[in-house]
Amino acid sequence: MTQHRAFVYSRIESRIWGVRGEASPKVRKTPSFSTLQLLVAQPAHAELRRTPGDGAGGRATTRIELGTAVMPTYPRHPIAMAQEAMTANAATRGRLTLGIGLSHRPTIEDVMGLSYAHPARHRQEYLTVLQALLRDHTVAYPGETLRVTAAVSVPEPQPLPVLLAALAPRMLQLAGSLAEGPIPWMAGVETLATPVVPRLQAAAREAGRPAPRLCVGLPRAVTDDVPGAWEAAARILARYGQLTHSRRLLDREDAQGPADVAVLGHEGEVTRQLQALARVGAPAFSRPFSRSAPTRLARERAPGHCSGVCTRWR
Repeated sequence: MTQHRAFVYSRIESRIWGVRGEASPKVRKTPSFSTLQLLVAQPAHAELRRTPGDGAGGRATTRIELGTAVMPTYPRHPIAMAQEAMTANAATRGRLTLGIGLSHRPTIEDVMGLSYAHPARHRQEYLTVLQALLRDHTVAYPGETLRVTAAVSVPEPQPLPVLLAALAPRMLQLAGSLAEGPIPWMAGVETLATPVVPRLQAAAREAGRPAPRLCVGLPRAVTDDVPGAWEAAARILARYGQLTHSRRLLDREDAQGPADVAVLGHEGEVTRQLQALARVGAPAFSRPFSRSAPTRLARERAPGHCSGVCTRWR
């Protein structure tokens, strides 16, 4: 099993990614590790050209794997997604991992005014079209939600792995059979150990695909003030406890709210919690729950904002 230490930031910022032409010292310093992964949490309106793939952060590094977590699919046609992803992958010399997902019904319907109908079918057809464009650079697909006949072209295209925001059984099946793996958010140890890892590995085996990758998103803070961090997490992440999908996951963990599954504590305690995730076969990439929290609530001892790992089974 190969492990990747994962860096992730809670939002895209020019001072981190260097989209104005200068890479952040945090990004420049990270190649001291042998293998790293740097993933960005994407707002629904974000563009791939604003990820590290197109910023100076991507150009200033050579060994860090860069990625998105996640790009919402409903607002983006798969042709546009493929074109942007292939361009960003070329800019990073083949180091991009494309994380995609549905987003949430309130965001898609209430904010954007789009339909959130048939999410499972949309996901399958979108992923089928996208993978064909990324792999073969051409597609002719007569689906129900997508009817696409197109070709894309990027000079000297590189392999581009796709990860899927997934936890429901059907979504995990797609993540294992059509993608390189899932990016579950807000899933604790019990959820990962029981349905997620076995279903994911079985889907990959049945499809004859390589062993999948699993990147787990959990809020975290390295801090000596655990009660203060817990209160901050409960306040900042409160909306996730009200979303149907997240609420279902929290109920499985017997958690009252998102703060109950957060990885919080001093360095030893955070290490212990990450090791518990590793024991169920699901090392985690996690993200700070607030970039504006007091330093004592989110103090980092490792270079940059480092927490957790992503796993690739062999």
